[in-house]
Amino acid sequence: MALECTLVYETSVPIPFTCADGTGIPKGSVLKLTDPMTVSITAGDTDPVAGIAAEEKIANDGKTKIGVYMSGIFKGYAGAAGTTVGMALITDTGTGAANELVVADVNSEQIVGMALETATDTQSFLFQLNPMGLQLA
Repeated sequence: MALECTLVYETSVPIPFTCADGTGIPKGSVLKLTDPMTVSITAGDTDPVAGIAAEEKIANDGKTKIGVYMSGIFKGYAGAAGTTVGMALITDTGTGAANELVVADVNSEQIVGMALETATDTQSFLFQLNPMGLQLA
């Protein structure tokens, strides 16, 4: 995967989450949360976000746990809609947008964190990881 998020400032240690043995997860991937406390690579802006992979998970390596950062300051990459400093972020679902982040829509419920810099499509920027789900409806 391209455009992985890179840890800049560690504010907490990674937490072990469950993952499928047959799944490969690159370090720095934004991860989707499923029940019970299980992660996979996010595929859409409506996915609940657990955090960012702290390590690589090789498919079929026998491991079913992966370290996940749930907070910290990261370098990420902007999607087509870009980012604006101080705004909430979601994952981008546009074409070729694997692992890119964009400013949250007005009714976005699955937040990744907050932009610490403004960026345009594919530019790198700093953001604060703070995943949360909001009940807007």
